[in-house]
Amino acid sequence: MPQFEFAKSSHSSGNGECVEVARNIPGTVAVRDSKDVDGSLVVGQRTGRALH
Repeated sequence: MPQFEFAKSSHSSGNGECVEVARNIPGTVAVRDSKDVDGSLVVGQRTGRALH
């Protein structure tokens, strides 16, 4: 499994509902719940489109 480098998403709220995003692997994006860093990951192919 790749070594993802996670950072808190700028879209996370200040009330504890946060996600962390890793974009350090070319062509890949990974998302996890910041409260459960050893839990499940959502991993997908990275395209040129931004999430809104």
